[in-house]
Amino acid sequence: MEVVMIIVSLALLVTIAYKGFSVILFAPVCALVAASMAEYHLLPAYTDLFMGKAVVFVKSFFPIFLLGAVFGKVMEETGMARSIAEFVIQKLGKDKAILSVMMVCIILAYGGVSVYVAVFAIYPFAASIFREANIPKRLIPAVFTDVR
Repeated sequence: MEVVMIIVSLALLVTIAYKGFSVILFAPVCALVAASMAEYHLLPAYTDLFMGKAVVFVKSFFPIFLLGAVFGKVMEETGMARSIAEFVIQKLGKDKAILSVMMVCIILAYGGVSVYVAVFAIYPFAASIFREANIPKRLIPAVFTDVR
């Protein structure tokens, strides 16, 4: 039953994200949904399991996100990401916005830039490309590609 509730809460979270709501706000709610059918008491399961794992995640990945944001800003300010994005868009065309953003991400990843870092550098250009192509901005995370 616990696995079923995890799948149900994950499906609920995906649906909420697809509708355009903030995942950060609704992830704890979905965790409470999953914990509601577990053999744990609701509040200890939330504070001990969910919040404990969230703290471990933030502690482990905070330096990557912080340095990624700084590096992404450097790439944005120096124009490196813009030049790569403009080259790909020029070759593929603005009508292929999704493929263009995915190719820019692949080029940066092959160049040694982590996708976590590339997200910060590519997002402003992806947002403008998606706006011109009339594609919702909430679909941008789906095109970020990690090639390893």
